[in-house]
Amino acid sequence: MSYFAVTYAYTDDTAARDELRPAHREFLAAQATLALSGPTDDDGALLLFEAGSADEVATLLDEDPFATAGLVAERSVVGWNPVLGPWREQLGLS
Repeated sequence: MSYFAVTYAYTDDTAARDELRPAHREFLAAQATLALSGPTDDDGALLLFEAGSADEVATLLDEDPFATAGLVAERSVVGWNPVLGPWREQLGLS
């Protein structure tokens, strides 16, 4: 398994995001491959996954309620190699 960093850039429709946020969070919480996620201060989000491929992550996120409602303006899925930091041990990478 590999790690993948996903960034979301949201549309300006904050009312729709507020309405769908519970479903979005419930969807993400149900994903066994999700390691961490949360909003960024630039009206987006960062999500970290442990999965088999970037395509696997992208396919999974196509079903995110924010994505299906058209609230994700841009999405990037890139491989990530955690090399340093205290989370390496918690992630079993030591």
